[in-house]
Amino acid sequence: MRFDVITLFPELFAPFMTVGVTRRAFESGQVDVRLWPLRDFASDNYRRVDDRPYGGGPGMVMLAEPLLKALGAVRNARSEAGATAGPVIHFSPTGRPINQALLRELAQGPGATLLCGRYEGIDQRVLDREVDLELSLGDFVLSGGELPALALLDGIARLQEGVLSDARSHEQDSFEDGLLDCPHYSRPEVLALPEGDQPVPPVLLSGHHADIARWRRERSLSLTAQRRPDLIAAARAAGRLSKADERYLATLAL
Repeated sequence: MRFDVITLFPELFAPFMTVGVTRRAFESGQVDVRLWPLRDFASDNYRRVDDRPYGGGPGMVMLAEPLLKALGAVRNARSEAGATAGPVIHFSPTGRPINQALLRELAQGPGATLLCGRYEGIDQRVLDREVDLELSLGDFVLSGGELPALALLDGIARLQEGVLSDARSHEQDSFEDGLLDCPHYSRPEVLALPEGDQPVPPVLLSGHHADIARWRRERSLSLTAQRRPDLIAAARAAGRLSKADERYLATLAL
């Protein structure tokens, strides 16, 4: 799959794609990322890509013409390479929240063009004409779309076959089954701390796989009920909770 990233700061992306386990997806070409510096499409000597907003107000607005030229160049390049067009995605606090279901959907597609805005935003006429999907990391404001784009690429890269050392790893992640993940423990068996020794829960040392699976499921249910009760409600509505799950949830004093 191919992702074309239109950005004022292409230098933010290169280091990210060469470190960590997800670099395998980028180095192998499973996730092919092409960077398009927006200033290359400016028409004046100052390579200007922003101007004051009509109607007044603080900040600057990204100009329509450089963005339209960049999007046109991306379309031509994808067409010449025989790549499917894919959606144009813009990152904005007003967009749809990024979640695991969306990442799974995009991970099975042809890729996308990622439009990273800056300043007060992008000329609305570009968004109306060109953008298929607006996405957000959450209910807060960032300086630009680069961090959400990196988060999206990371989430998609780790879902590619062979990227994680254990193919089952992402299957146990938070949100994969609609719930938060359970706690995890490793060596030492007993961790010496000033406030007292902290052992690993005995069930995890028992070797009894059914008991371990039940403990993990119950911890997942408990954590989700405490921190994200909305996810419990959604799982219940979708029929993803078993009778055993419901019995356990009934015992929680929340």
